[in-house]
Amino acid sequence: MSLLTRTHSRPTIAIFDSGVGGLTVARAVADAVPGANLRYLGDTARLPYGTKSARTVVRYAVQAAALLLEQPADALVVACNTASSCALPELQARWSIPVLGVVEPGARRAVAASKTGHIGVIGTERTVQSRAYHDAIGELDLNVTVDALATPLLVGLAEEGWFDHPVTEAAVRAYFEPWLAQAPDIDTLVLGCTHYPALAAPIGRVASELLGRPVTLVDSATAIAAEMVQLFGQPEGRGAVQILATDELERFARVGGRFFPLESTDMKHVELR
Repeated sequence: MSLLTRTHSRPTIAIFDSGVGGLTVARAVADAVPGANLRYLGDTARLPYGTKSARTVVRYAVQAAALLLEQPADALVVACNTASSCALPELQARWSIPVLGVVEPGARRAVAASKTGHIGVIGTERTVQSRAYHDAIGELDLNVTVDALATPLLVGLAEEGWFDHPVTEAAVRAYFEPWLAQAPDIDTLVLGCTHYPALAAPIGRVASELLGRPVTLVDSATAIAAEMVQLFGQPEGRGAVQILATDELERFARVGGRFFPLESTDMKHVELR
């Protein structure tokens, strides 16, 4: 049953991220609630957010949300772990519609999945420094141990479209070898950046090899999609998709098309101020 009292049958869900990575969230939402209209913004001119100060990330997030919400929407999804970590309270205070980040849904899924009670989180520098996942997981279960690792190079590799490339695997290995040697009990790994699900193959392969056993990867996109179903149910038909980007559309379409089918979408260049 929907958690909202709807006055019309087709909801509009606004989604933003620093780049194409949030299209993994858009894809999961589109698959779960195909009857919803989707409006997505990739702030590709200013990515990555993960190396910016918290103050800058909040400013960028407010500008992105304001542009998306110039037209009415029924929910706003912050499909960026960095912005979710830094800017969610500010966004929720400014707008009365549901504003959801990706950290808490990912934390809930990770706690449910872990058998050893030792969860790993990989993300951008800002996400890791914020300790957002430590806090969210700790609120769910104080007995769970969380080890987080900043892996900022992986964002650029995903934006380049090197999803299962030898260079990507080498980068994952360079990050993971010293880290997992110090945390051998990790059994669940949160992909704490929406770019990272695109790199799930090398991430899962290297982690399992180094730990000598399978590792559960947690992708916040599927958790957010489940929350959209709770909010809006299953409206009939198929909604429209609009894609906005703050930088070159050609490159966005080339790489983003590997995250989300863009052929029938309305794509437009925009500028944020």
